[in-house]
Amino acid sequence: MIAIIDYGMGNLRSVQKGFERVGHQATITADPVQIAAADKVVLPGVGAFEDAIAELRRQKMVEPVLQSIDSGKPFLGICLGLQLLFEESLENGRHEGLGVLPGKVVRFELPKEYSVPHMGWNRLLIRRRAPILAGVEEGTQVYFVHSYYVVPSDPSVVATETDYHEPFCSMIWRDNVFATQFHPEKSQAVGLKILKNFAEL
Repeated sequence: MIAIIDYGMGNLRSVQKGFERVGHQATITADPVQIAAADKVVLPGVGAFEDAIAELRRQKMVEPVLQSIDSGKPFLGICLGLQLLFEESLENGRHEGLGVLPGKVVRFELPKEYSVPHMGWNRLLIRRRAPILAGVEEGTQVYFVHSYYVVPSDPSVVATETDYHEPFCSMIWRDNVFATQFHPEKSQAVGLKILKNFAEL
């Protein structure tokens, strides 16, 4: 069973529907027991880092998330769910994250001809071919909506980069942990392929 963590800040149903479209059931849940029993766990997220980490703590979801990762089961973060895995975010101040990965979340500082948020389709530059990228071609376009991005302290966790004036980390992979800055559930056929790959790990 795939558990999609519900902490009140994610497009949960669209992620669930993405898995259903590739033939895999996924359950939206805020129940730590159900999360612990899942074979795979997904942490989605849309909105502000500060609010999201506060909700995870308020709903006592931090331990279930960390235990899922420590257990070795496949774990997928999406968009804000990627950013929450890092030590800190500089979005509207300085906020402590889950600390699964060393590094920080920073805002795009770009020439005025580039809009922030970075919104729309952009290509993946594959740096390390994570298992969930099986069958995904170099330069494939995926869908982004974000103003902040992660800067890992350890460059070896970077699975893909994407150019937006300069390259930024658009996906990480370390052991059982995968996380994307882009939205697979909004990235049409290639996004469904990524979700299918994750579901079949």
